[in-house]
Amino acid sequence: MRSDLSPVAVIGAGAIGGSWAALALSRGLVVHAADPAPGAEDALCAAVADHLTELDGAPEALDRLHFATDPAAAAAVAAFVIECGPERVEMKRELFAALDEATASDVVLASSSSGIGPSAFQDACRHPERVVVAHPFNPPHLVPLVEVVGGRLTSPETVDATMTAMRALGRSPVHVRAELPGHVVNRLQAALWREAYDLVRRGAISVADLDRAVASGPGLRWALLGPIATQHLSGGPEGLAHVLAHLGPPMVDWWADLGDPELTPELTAQLVAGVTEELGGHEREVRARRDRGLRELLATKERLGLTAVGEDTP
Repeated sequence: MRSDLSPVAVIGAGAIGGSWAALALSRGLVVHAADPAPGAEDALCAAVADHLTELDGAPEALDRLHFATDPAAAAAVAAFVIECGPERVEMKRELFAALDEATASDVVLASSSSGIGPSAFQDACRHPERVVVAHPFNPPHLVPLVEVVGGRLTSPETVDATMTAMRALGRSPVHVRAELPGHVVNRLQAALWREAYDLVRRGAISVADLDRAVASGPGLRWALLGPIATQHLSGGPEGLAHVLAHLGPPMVDWWADLGDPELTPELTAQLVAGVTEELGGHEREVRARRDRGLRELLATKERLGLTAVGEDTP
């Protein structure tokens, strides 16, 4: 299975596709993007130009970006394909069948799906063994994480080639060894969001204070080390064994008290009103500051040696 990347085809030119395209261009690759939506080419070029500025990429990198309205035409010249289409199984089945028909059998077909496993659509292909999920974390051109998920028919060679390709793009891939709705990281986020929403519903805390509590507390530590390593370091000489022996039983009690909210229209309105008040209409400025902070944090982690083994930050 091929692990070289150039040219790379990016199928779907929305927010995720534009981010992938900019990342590949910043790494010196040729990109063939495809999207049948009206105005997609102009929107993609504008987004990629902005992302290249964030990545310190030369503007002439845009000369290596080619656009087509037909996904099969873009995929036909690709050494690696990244699909960024809608999260609808039937649409993915149709799209992957076309991509499979258009490409050589040793070209990896990777989906950016945020929650659908490849087994749901790979059997629409003649060569299902080369279909895999490579789920990025938004925005992919800045955040290194990629979850690599094989399906029931995916070959080990495809998983290995995808891990190699993601590292070549400067990503930090993790191999998710089971197909689960939402993969791994979105499930972790969903668990936090479930309790966060319920705490707001109960009136225990406001949306703004909840965001402040996570960003000013555990979020700082989790940005440098994962939750289990962080817990281990808090346990003194005995580490995680001490933490689980002394704080494990109370934690089980907390689990029993965790909320299980229904996402009612009333709760949705409460959450939307809370975050609207928190950001005060300055979403664009906040997003820009966040992305600048991400770049600086990644550089700090690299300088301090806090990147994962084998991780190559952008």
